[in-house]
Amino acid sequence: MEYISDKIFENESFVEKAEYELCRFKNCDFSNSNLSEIRFSEVEFVDCNLSNTKLHQTAFQEVKMKNCKLLGLQFTICSDFNFSIDFEDCMLNNSVFYQKNLTHTSFKNCQLKEVDFTEANLKASIVSSCDLSGAIFDNTNLERADFTKSIHYSIDPEKNQMKGAQFSVPEVLRSTDASHFI
Repeated sequence: MEYISDKIFENESFVEKAEYELCRFKNCDFSNSNLSEIRFSEVEFVDCNLSNTKLHQTAFQEVKMKNCKLLGLQFTICSDFNFSIDFEDCMLNNSVFYQKNLTHTSFKNCQLKEVDFTEANLKASIVSSCDLSGAIFDNTNLERADFTKSIHYSIDPEKNQMKGAQFSVPEVLRSTDASHFI
C-alpha cells in the first residue's frame, strides 16, 4: 500500500487506498465513498463530507474532524488499533459507535442526533455543547465523561456507568429518572 505524508488535499472527491500520515483534507466530498482499509494517522479533515462512507477496517489514529458532515457512519467496523478521533463542530447524526473504545474522545459543539453509543467506552471523554436528541446510551461507560452544556440527552443511570460524570444541571434534570443524580 502506498504511503503518503505531509500533503494537503483540497476539493477532492476521491481518495486512493493508501496510508496517510500528517495530511490535511479540506473541502473534500467523500460521501458514499469506500474508505475501507485506509489508514489515517495524525490527519485533519476540515469542512469535509464523509457521510455514508464505508469504513470497514479503516484506521483513524489521532485524527481531527472539524466542521465535517459525517452522517450515518458505522464507526463500529473501523480498526480498533490505536483508534483515536476528535470531533469539533461536526454533524454525526445516525452514526454508530457500538462497543467502540472512545476513551478521552472529544465531541465539541456537535450534532449527535440518533447516535448509538450502546456498550461504548466514553470514559473521560468530552461531550460538550452537543445535541444528543435520540442518542442511545445502553451499558455505556460514561465514567468521568463531561456532558456540560450538552442538551436533549436521556441517560438511565441504572443501565450505564456514570461515576464522576459531569452534567449541566438544567439538562440533567430532564434526563431519565433524575432522582438518581441528586
